[in-house]
Amino acid sequence: MKMLKLVLSVATAGLMAAGAALPTSSMAQTAPPQVLRVNIFPGGFNWPIWVAQDKGFFAKQGLEIRTINTPNSREQLVGLINGQFEIAMTAIDNLLAYREGQGAAPVDGSGLIAIMGSDNGFLRVGARTGVTSFAQLKGQELSVDALTTGYAFVLLEVMERNGLILNRDYTTVQAGGVLARYNDLVAGKHAATMLIAPFDVLAKERGANILGDASAALGEYQGLVAGVRETWAKSNRAASVGYIRAWRDALDWMYDPRNKEEALAIFMKNVNGATRQSAETSYGILLDPKSGFTRDASLMIKGVETAVSLREKYGKPTKKLQPVQAYVDTSYHEEASRKR
Repeated sequence: MKMLKLVLSVATAGLMAAGAALPTSSMAQTAPPQVLRVNIFPGGFNWPIWVAQDKGFFAKQGLEIRTINTPNSREQLVGLINGQFEIAMTAIDNLLAYREGQGAAPVDGSGLIAIMGSDNGFLRVGARTGVTSFAQLKGQELSVDALTTGYAFVLLEVMERNGLILNRDYTTVQAGGVLARYNDLVAGKHAATMLIAPFDVLAKERGANILGDASAALGEYQGLVAGVRETWAKSNRAASVGYIRAWRDALDWMYDPRNKEEALAIFMKNVNGATRQSAETSYGILLDPKSGFTRDASLMIKGVETAVSLREKYGKPTKKLQPVQAYVDTSYHEEASRKR
């Protein structure tokens, strides 16, 4: 009798243990994805996000991405600092500005960090119809997002290299993010602005002229990055790494020529006003093997150094910035790059 009780007790314990394991496995499979709010400037440079959403690459990492469009860098960076969203796809210079107290808003951005790189900026100086040279911009008004952040310093540098100095030869007006500036440019409100692909392509289709490739003029330059609050990233390391992995998976898929037609369809679905022709042109620019999206989504340290040097030259108040490593954390990308 005692032996029977012992056997029953062992069997019951085994069943309970097995039963306890089942819900855990089931829960792991059915656990809801972690929602990440990602703030973006509207434009084709968000292509990897759209692909990762469409092809399930974010879902594979247990993530659900909800994008939020921003009208300008001020609202984007203030929102990131205040925790209104988890990630901002923003220019590295925006992070530098708010880290150093040089942003357009008086907020403390000392806790911001870049964890992933996207591109070299795809920066091109676009001019309204009839303006075909830098010389014709003398005495004209150019538009910027904010003269303290974003790609404004790149514009100032390109203009200076072409013999034109701010407030001596031309003036600037704050007009918001690239979508707003593109709309103003094609409407003829301003003489020129800094455009980001594919807005340069769309602008040309509407009669604007492209005066120069800023990225080529500056050499290696870090454009968009994934900016986060460092405290959030440390507390959500798996999500941060998963975001980078999904982005890399999207790039692998996009760079595969077999997926071109589907990639173009995703682009046209998400870019307002995109035509087959502009999508094809954007594909050639954004997915160029040498100058397109950063193939492995790494941060270009030399490119960050270029952004730092421009801020030291044009930022107000003038100050010496910290070493580049203070503004980036490559450990998340390194973890995302390891074999799974």
